[in-house]
Amino acid sequence: MNQVEHKARKRFGQNFLHDPVVIERIVKAIRPKVGETLIEIGPGLGAITEPVAELTDRLTVIELDRDLAARLEQHPTLADKLHIIQTDAMKFDFATLAKPGQKLKIFGNLPYNISTPLLFHLFRYCPLIENMHFMLQKEVVQRMTAAPGSKAFGRLSVMTQYYCDALPVVEVGPGAFKPAPKVDSAVVRLLPKVRAEADQVPVQLLNQVCLEAFNQRRKTLRNCLSNLASAEQIAALGLDPSQRPEQLSVDDFIGIARWLASQQDNQPHEPS
Repeated sequence: MNQVEHKARKRFGQNFLHDPVVIERIVKAIRPKVGETLIEIGPGLGAITEPVAELTDRLTVIELDRDLAARLEQHPTLADKLHIIQTDAMKFDFATLAKPGQKLKIFGNLPYNISTPLLFHLFRYCPLIENMHFMLQKEVVQRMTAAPGSKAFGRLSVMTQYYCDALPVVEVGPGAFKPAPKVDSAVVRLLPKVRAEADQVPVQLLNQVCLEAFNQRRKTLRNCLSNLASAEQIAALGLDPSQRPEQLSVDDFIGIARWLASQQDNQPHEPS
């Protein structure tokens, strides 16, 4: 398809991938097969859409830009294979695409300006998802995959790793896109974890703990978690109140959130 015809729209965060080597590596990572439920978010001009569709019989694409969705509808070789949904992925119910006994494989070059809230939206559907592959700002991938103790470890690390195993796949320079973004990019592979009911914690509490902890990340747990727990309560959880948040593991954060949930459950309820 002629890529000159469509001008990238800044409000949609559009940067179109065109590097054939990078595209090939992404498609190899996705490993599309006939019969799978494949979903691409933000197909754009079809750089990844075309090689993936060639390897499968059906591909759902979610595109917010009306003009780009119309272009795909007129695609000379792929239109018959595509199920095009012209909508905002942030508001889309991905459960509507799930089939009995088959999980979703989701991929895309996500707009960097909405990547974090979109990831949080997708995490809600993890039980229905086999894997996800996304092109993101390199810094975001570093935060998602960061280990405890590193400067990049923070709220996004904890929340991502609660839901998924996160692995960097390939780094991508600005020259792989038109127009070239001002930042480096990277592809991340997300493999949703199977969590038993007993392992789960209220996600809003885990998020709250992360927000409190990393809002002033240079402070100790005694100080940054003072709205949630006393130093004695933190110590009773087996944690050192003089530690900084980035020194904790993901399981430590889960433990704090689980303890908070138990505290709320044990609070006396006022009679109605």
